[in-house]
Amino acid sequence: MRDTMREFWKTLIHGLEGHQPVCLVSLLSSAGSTPRGAGAMMAVLADGSTAGTIGGGNVEFEAQKLAAEVLSSGCDQQQDYRFVQGSDRSLGMVCGGDVSVQFQYISPSDEAALGVFRALVEADAQGRDAWLVRRLEGSRVTAMGGGSASDFRFLPEGLLTDRAVLTQGDPAWFSIPAVKAGWVHIFGAGHVSRALAAALHPLGFRCAVYDDRAEFADPTYFPTAARVSACDFEKLNLTITPSDYVVVMTRGHQADYEVLAQVLRSGARYLGCIGSNRKLDLCRDRLLEAGFTAEEYAVLHAPIGLSIGAQTPEEIAVSVAAELIAVRAGLDRRQDS
Repeated sequence: MRDTMREFWKTLIHGLEGHQPVCLVSLLSSAGSTPRGAGAMMAVLADGSTAGTIGGGNVEFEAQKLAAEVLSSGCDQQQDYRFVQGSDRSLGMVCGGDVSVQFQYISPSDEAALGVFRALVEADAQGRDAWLVRRLEGSRVTAMGGGSASDFRFLPEGLLTDRAVLTQGDPAWFSIPAVKAGWVHIFGAGHVSRALAAALHPLGFRCAVYDDRAEFADPTYFPTAARVSACDFEKLNLTITPSDYVVVMTRGHQADYEVLAQVLRSGARYLGCIGSNRKLDLCRDRLLEAGFTAEEYAVLHAPIGLSIGAQTPEEIAVSVAAELIAVRAGLDRRQDS
């Protein structure tokens, strides 16, 4: 199971607090076909343990070897790798791309680095956007900070985006979106919701689950959800932000309508509702009769999830999770059809 970002930062913290140096391995840039893109990270600890991934395979194997050298020497390095056969710095792979990798040595006595990683864990817990920003002079990291946009007011414009950014020149600046704000609000606590919350956790989504039946809104059914609560679907007391995702999968048509009538104009990044085409048509008709426009309804992903022939709760959860990943990546699969 892939580490969530909060777990990744905690691994670095625990290593440093345990008096182990850490090598933070980051993809500065990538071109062509590569397993991971710029911003992918892996931590290598002095005891040989790792967290995160920069793509696996030969590139990760070679990176771990160089990380061990960095841990021994205490000196930062940069290295380029090529995913082609028979060339300089080749990994013997046929993907056809290349990557530039930063190897940053972090001493267990580096209290500033510990503060940065703790700030990122706190931002994740609070659901705030946060970035890891580093200044690079040659192959050396000469400054590092972590926090929200307000913490980096004096840095180059355009550095803080939803993608990794590497500026040109020396010194260069490298920023990675370390924490992406937003909740997945799941309305309904049935079998599909349970499977979905479990599927979303290792993908880095923070879930809140709601049901109007107290016996279903039980945290023991949702061990990975950040919040589980009983509520009145007719009177939601909830603030939904443009960073949030809303998933409606209640026990029936009436409850779906009650929730959608309150969230359809919320401006959420994603709105989806489970159900058959007939049930969704009935819900759409009621919403239009209530004064919503066809354009407002069109933002809804309904039926929910990517079309993969899903049948079981677990399969449906995979299809919905895939759709959320696509939206988070800036893609809207509805436009591809």
